[in-house]
Amino acid sequence: MNTTVNVRIEKKIKAEANKTLLGLGLDMSTAVKMFLYQVVAEQGIPFTPTKNPAAIRARWDRQTADALKRPGYKTAAELHRALVCKTK
Repeated sequence: MNTTVNVRIEKKIKAEANKTLLGLGLDMSTAVKMFLYQVVAEQGIPFTPTKNPAAIRARWDRQTADALKRPGYKTAAELHRALVCKTK
């Protein structure tokens, strides 16, 4: 059974968010659903709220460095095998 969530937000923020989401191929409803599913999965907010550009950049740099340490895959089949083995 579905339910409705109403959110009050400034008009400008809604418009900017909608534009960004459309650029990602998402609508507002789907993005909110994704957020709420992640809140449940992580049992908390799925990101660290901050307006500090240095903190945002540092987090980005750490995540990028971690991602680059992971093995790469030459083919989609190789990636698929790695994912299937990981879930078993």
